[in-house]
Order: sequence, then structure tokens, then C-alpha cells
Amino acid sequence: MKRAIAGFLLLVGMAVSPALAYDGDRGMHRDVRHDQAKIARDRSELRRDVYRGDYAAARHERRELRPEYRDVNRDRRDIYWDRR
Repeated sequence: MKRAIAGFLLLVGMAVSPALAYDGDRGMHRDVRHDQAKIARDRSELRRDVYRGDYAAARHERRELRPEYRDVNRDRRDIYWDRR
């Protein structure tokens, strides 16, 4: 009997937890804002490196920026693509 009650409570807990964890699109919007802040920091580092003439570091910053732009675009697409 104890096993049945424990199993039932475990099943109910597993069914309820995803519903409580869902926060709508706020998590995605927060992710986009976080990625945009990272891009802003990398862009300022890129400008600083170009201004100083450190072109190897600027190349490195451009390589860091490329996947960040891709990630932001992917997140925006996920947010705004499906509006049914």
C-alpha cells in the first residue's frame, strides 16, 4: 500500500512540475536580452581592439560575435515564428 501511494505521489509530482516551471515567453525574451548584452560587450571590445591596432584580437572578437548573432536570431525566430 505504501508503494502505491508513493508511486502515485511521484507520478503527480512529475506531472505538475512542468506546468509550474513554464513561464511563457519571458524566459526566451530574457535569453535574447542576455545575448544582446554579451554582443554589446564584445562589440565594444572589438572597437577597442581596432582602435588600438590589435587586429589579431579584433579577428578573435569577430569570431566570438558570429555565433552570438546566430543565437540571437535563432531565439527571435523561435519567439516570433509561431503565432497560431
